[in-house]
Amino acid sequence: MRLIRFCKGDAPARLGLLIGERAVALSELIADAPTGTRDAIARWSDLAPQLTPLLSAAGAEGKGEPLAQVRLLCPLDATEKMMAIGLNYADHIEEMRGSGLTTPSEQIWFSKQVNCLSGPFDPIEHPRASEAVDYEVELVAIIGKGGRHISAADAPAHVFGYCVGNDVSARDWQMKTPQWVLGKSFDTHGPIGPAIVTADEVGDPHALDIRSYVNGELRQNSNTRHLVFDIWAQIEELSKVMTLKPGDVIFTGTPGGVGAAFKPPRYLKPGDVVRCEIGNLGAIENTVLAES
Repeated sequence: MRLIRFCKGDAPARLGLLIGERAVALSELIADAPTGTRDAIARWSDLAPQLTPLLSAAGAEGKGEPLAQVRLLCPLDATEKMMAIGLNYADHIEEMRGSGLTTPSEQIWFSKQVNCLSGPFDPIEHPRASEAVDYEVELVAIIGKGGRHISAADAPAHVFGYCVGNDVSARDWQMKTPQWVLGKSFDTHGPIGPAIVTADEVGDPHALDIRSYVNGELRQNSNTRHLVFDIWAQIEELSKVMTLKPGDVIFTGTPGGVGAAFKPPRYLKPGDVVRCEIGNLGAIENTVLAES
């Protein structure tokens, strides 16, 4: 299933499912449906058996709104944690070797603050404080079943689903200190979507084509099989430190082709359009706008 949040005109946001080319509110399918994404994820083991038999009928009956007539919002209404791993694709590490970076023996983690969270088609702000805004297409994992000290073997059962993300990075802020948090945490610098595709529909998350485009030009082109530390190892590592909770966000790494690796660098500027796409998860597309 594909969990979305959407609105039509000035109407309030609704939680729903993407069924074909229609956005169907959960409230149209289940009378007491949750209205918040994290609540839905936490209750999914009860909701999914109710929803599954209703999907075909909903499509046949034309329930919901045509996708072209609604605005898709960030599929998460809120999250407690946004964690991201650095230097996690072999091709990205290779292109950055000139900067003194090598294949890490340990996972390199940083947090993106929750103010980054943004919708799949919302603008990316080009902040006044940065002259080096960059793109990073990433597979994003959304935690479903929380826990601590989760083994790699058990990790698949703790993932609710996946979506496309862009770990937008202000490189000048990222690289001026050993700590990356500020450079990764500007407002709007974490768009995800267009839907959270449930793990059962995705299958193997380590066999997905992953690409990004800037103004229609292909920049990144890889596959998630090239992850240095796979998603299960990532969850095992994180959960040694913190209790993971339903709705927590994990950015799993970016492949080669980022703007910083070009000579000279090819950073984003106002007016640029960044498209990120992954396998059957869909695509997000964001226009860069100067901070007002």
